[in-house]
Amino acid sequence: MTEKMDPFAAAPALMQQWKAAADAAEQGLEKSLAELVKIRASQINGCANCINMHSIDAHAHGESEQRLYLLAAWREAPVFTPRERAALAWTDALTRLSQGHTQSAAKADLDAHFTPQEQVALTMLINIINGWNRLVAAFGLWYDMPAAKAA
Repeated sequence: MTEKMDPFAAAPALMQQWKAAADAAEQGLEKSLAELVKIRASQINGCANCINMHSIDAHAHGESEQRLYLLAAWREAPVFTPRERAALAWTDALTRLSQGHTQSAAKADLDAHFTPQEQVALTMLINIINGWNRLVAAFGLWYDMPAAKAA
């Protein structure tokens, strides 16, 4: 890891709580869906570290290279399920909140494909990955993933 400052060393208890919240938000959501959401938010935010990390994780959990390549153009790509599309639309709307409040348009699909409990988990996951993107940017973090080195 190369960074300007390691927040895990500077505030270990707080960062462990943040990591625990991140892990908890994924519970009840498919691993593949969670990774797609994390990659998509990271694409929007331009977080190379998180795109790298979560693409490797997604691939390790069986995600196809084709779907990872097409994620940036998910609206035009026919390889995503209606549930994934609803999650990606919600991700786009919440990640781009400052560009206009479009979450109302995405909410109907969200309601159609996710239970209320899943909606809370997904919303928390989106908020947390956006937070990770900002932590990475703030402290110049880069994590070399062992799987990337092996490839």
